[in-house]
Amino acid sequence: MYVYDELDQKIVDQRVAQFRDQTRRYLAGELTEDEFRPLRLQNGLYIQRHAPMLRVAVPYGELASRQVRVLAKIARTYDRDYGHFTTRQNIQYNWPKLEDVPQILADLATVQMHAIQTSGNCIRNTTTDQFAGVAHDEIVDPRPWCEIIREWSTFHPEFAHLPRKFKIAVNGAVDDRAAILVHDIGINVIKNEAGEIGFQIYVGGGLGRTPIIGALIKPWLEPVHLLSYLDAVLRVYNRYGRRDNKYKARIKILVKAMTPEAFGAKVEQEWVHLKDGPMTLTQSEIDRVSKFFTAPAYESFAGDDAGFVAARQDNKGFGRWVERNVFAHKQPGYACVTLSLKHPGVAPGDVSGDQLDAIADLADKYSLGELRASHEQNLILPYVKQADLVALWDELKALKLASPTVGLLTDVVCCPGGDFCSLANAKSIPIALAIQDRFDNLDYLYDLGEIDLNMSGCMNACGHHHVGNIGILGVDKNGSEWYQVSLGGRQGVSASIGKVIGPSFAQDEMPEVIEKIINVFVAAREGEEPFIDVFDRIGMEPFKTKVYAGKPNVRAPKEVADA
Repeated sequence: MYVYDELDQKIVDQRVAQFRDQTRRYLAGELTEDEFRPLRLQNGLYIQRHAPMLRVAVPYGELASRQVRVLAKIARTYDRDYGHFTTRQNIQYNWPKLEDVPQILADLATVQMHAIQTSGNCIRNTTTDQFAGVAHDEIVDPRPWCEIIREWSTFHPEFAHLPRKFKIAVNGAVDDRAAILVHDIGINVIKNEAGEIGFQIYVGGGLGRTPIIGALIKPWLEPVHLLSYLDAVLRVYNRYGRRDNKYKARIKILVKAMTPEAFGAKVEQEWVHLKDGPMTLTQSEIDRVSKFFTAPAYESFAGDDAGFVAARQDNKGFGRWVERNVFAHKQPGYACVTLSLKHPGVAPGDVSGDQLDAIADLADKYSLGELRASHEQNLILPYVKQADLVALWDELKALKLASPTVGLLTDVVCCPGGDFCSLANAKSIPIALAIQDRFDNLDYLYDLGEIDLNMSGCMNACGHHHVGNIGILGVDKNGSEWYQVSLGGRQGVSASIGKVIGPSFAQDEMPEVIEKIINVFVAAREGEEPFIDVFDRIGMEPFKTKVYAGKPNVRAPKEVADA
């Protein structure tokens, strides 16, 4: 993984000292609320419903065990003994005191971490595949390109005050686990017939109030031109993006209004002035960054470990866990292991200080001291030997991190919602927990197969509900909390936006509504057909008929107006 040099560390240390003084001045009454607001947002600090919330950057989801131990210390010392992993591969603390935040940032700086550009109208954390560098289906390791983008975008003076926040994702595998089609810029790393690396550039994707699938504007971009082309895209957006209405300020609105073809033409016109200029990447610079992401010193194995194969066959519980939580590694004899942060009764993505310390120990013991965060709000050990899987499974069970449900209905992706967020219209965590409680039969969950259920507490879509096979959105109805359900969303190479099934439901109805949806799926299913395929085949009407049975005058919902 990337290691700071002297300049990196100096920049972060200077930012800590700067914010410490800004906070002191604010608390002393020397800065007004309006003056302090942009300063705190530049350091990832929000004011939520009950307390400040600090969002800590985890570049492209990669963590070292030493960093996780500091995250554990922060959770115990400054929060209520837990952190929350988000769909941006970051971690949030929901209960820090404002006066403690400068010291939290100082603690983070000791392990090369910060909260810079985790908020505000700037380029946010670049995300990627949680299995980057180790996936069996990987074409190119995307992490060096993520790091190049991180270094380019951090403190970029031209893009510090964009019309709205800006998110970039990079995928380097056959399967798109980075969800690049729902990002402001999505970068797909590919190889041509000659084996040369290039990029496909998608723009204008995003969720929120107006969910849109990104459009391909550059089918092939040579790697040396990556930064100059991104510069061109951001310059066009910065020039033409709306600033008079924050609901129409995202790049997706601009691309839709211009059309992708016209937007792409503007980018090409701008790129003429930038191509082959100072932003051109040299091979030496690419090599400098790439050296941080070389393969570790793997042990040599001819194939699958015999003990692992036998245990998988003989132990049903272990076999189930392997089926759902273990991902195939590119290196023979190794595996990628997902630690589920979806234990029943715990808010999705939450992890305690003791669990974080234990996870760091497990990373040192089993995974060369490295971890990953996924945008499904789980953690990954990327370098586990197959021979160690049984022992690791036993330790994870004791830590309540071994729920064998990754990709199943109860592996709910969920934002903090109205329990914390001041923007939320409704609580999301209680609904997620109620659904997990309703579907607590493992045999039944396994029979159902893969179903993505995503939930957001408001239209900002932090829970990515638009791309859930089943999506739930909290809405306000006359001052009370209701929930809108959509079906048919998916992420990946064939990403699609879910369609709203109809009028919203009360909180206490939600577990039954989901059960009715599942019952329609089971009745219509052919063999082991996945939920999303059944929906594509039979359409919305059977689901709508079932969930609204007995409710008079139910009509199809109006489409949400562009905003």
